Amino acid sequence: MAKQSKTPTASCVTMTELVLPNDTNTLNKLMGGRLMHWMDIVSAIAAQKHSNRIVVTASADNISFRHPIELGDVVTLEAKVTRSFSSSMEVSVKVFAENIPSGTKSQSHSAFFTFVAVDQGGRPIDVPELVPETEEEQEMYAGALRRRQLRLVLAKRMNPEDATELKSIFDVQA
Repeated sequence: MAKQSKTPTASCVTMTELVLPNDTNTLNKLMGGRLMHWMDIVSAIAAQKHSNRIVVTASADNISFRHPIELGDVVTLEAKVTRSFSSSMEVSVKVFAENIPSGTKSQSHSAFFTFVAVDQGGRPIDVPELVPETEEEQEMYAGALRRRQLRLVLAKRMNPEDATELKSIFDVQA
């Protein structure tokens, strides 16, 4: 199937949740699994909006837990497609925790998710190319290829010798 037309920079998808007692562990902190579930949902929505297709999670990596989120905090998750490949898309997710009574808000977590667009039979299908516009989007776009190659090497789906973007980082001679 031919690659679909180019799509301008993907818009940011935002999701907001309130941390309730059922979302917490015995220390009244948001459970990591619940947060990862929310991150998967918001990033899937971003990938689906970019591709206009059904998407499935292919990987979640580099999930960074900076500090815990407390019971009662408002959690805002922001997801944005950073790059699309043939049928896959990398999505950056940032998580912010806000304690409304104290007026504090900080970025608490971040991650990269990869989604594959599929047809009704579950077979991979082409997605539109993403066109980065801002300097930040261009940096994320360029970094996405390095992150993709690293994911593929670690999954043993790419030979390290073929990971040209990684070689340029470490100045490894071919």
